[in-house]
Amino acid sequence: QALRLLAEGQDAVTTVPPDRFDQARWLHPRKSEPGRAYTFAAGTIGDAAGFDAQAFGLSPREATEMDPQQRILLEVAAEALEDAGMPGERLAGRAVAVFVGGSSTDYAELRLADPSASDRFFMTGNALSILANRIGNVFDLRGPAQTIDTACSSSLVALHLAMRALEDDPGLEAAVVGGVSMLLSPYSFIGFSRAGMLSPTGRSRPFSAAADGYVRSEGAVALVLG
Repeated sequence: QALRLLAEGQDAVTTVPPDRFDQARWLHPRKSEPGRAYTFAAGTIGDAAGFDAQAFGLSPREATEMDPQQRILLEVAAEALEDAGMPGERLAGRAVAVFVGGSSTDYAELRLADPSASDRFFMTGNALSILANRIGNVFDLRGPAQTIDTACSSSLVALHLAMRALEDDPGLEAAVVGGVSMLLSPYSFIGFSRAGMLSPTGRSRPFSAAADGYVRSEGAVALVLG
């Protein structure tokens, strides 16, 4: 999709889908308004809830507690492994590592508003460490699994560490490298609004005199190194 947008010169910036959270509750046009965001302009993938839990051997109850970042990572990891000629059913028990870049805890932030609604799957569903470990667990991979949080450089550092792991450990067959970020909560928008970092016009204009901030976006990627 990203390549198509570039080739066609399209602008994918819209706003955060209304089903993510109550935007009217958190939106205010005045930049200095405490506890409010002045924009929810964003690049999004659309549906964040659709997920075939059964395809990954997960119960609907566990899938509900899972951060959508975990769900989409499973989907892109499965696709990357298939494209690499290493479908999941042939990987069980093999020395394949997983390195994932991620730093957002939006889903957990939303669910903490009603702690009584969470069950025993909440912690494994929302801990950043499980972004990588979920892939290792579902595909029964026996290499190291690590989530890297270095903010904006998380995915790049994950790629670096995966390359180093393959160089340093001759026993590793391959490494799955991924990155994910989903815009599920208003709180980061509020924080960036208070810092004046978001573009009120909803456009990123790097290196331009007209630049007035940046626009947040979401997405996920996975690739296989061997």
